[in-house]
Amino acid sequence: MSRSLPAMNLSTSTVVMGDDAVVTLSGEVDLATLPQLHDALTKALTHHPDRTLVVDLDGVTVLDDIGLGVLLGAAGAARQAGADLRVICSSGRLRERLDRTGFSRAVDVRRRISRST
Repeated sequence: MSRSLPAMNLSTSTVVMGDDAVVTLSGEVDLATLPQLHDALTKALTHHPDRTLVVDLDGVTVLDDIGLGVLLGAAGAARQAGADLRVICSSGRLRERLDRTGFSRAVDVRRRISRST
């Protein structure tokens, strides 16, 4: 008897908060959801080129290496456009992963959306 794997889900939403375009992610960031992540980040950068792109990872349950790569690519694209990318992550487990991989040395990672960490 063959079992199907559960569907991988990622939901994204983008809102403008002051000078920031905030992309909130919820669910799993992995190979199956990368096109959705890439699309959300590209749209946010395109529609809000003069704003800091803030990616809120607090609703993310899985973040694989290729997802980190897409976030790094978005950070590079934001910098090329004269903007910046900031990541919000309050989860100790996920923050530890961002530190361990060196991601937090390349991208500003904060605990909450406000200007303070």
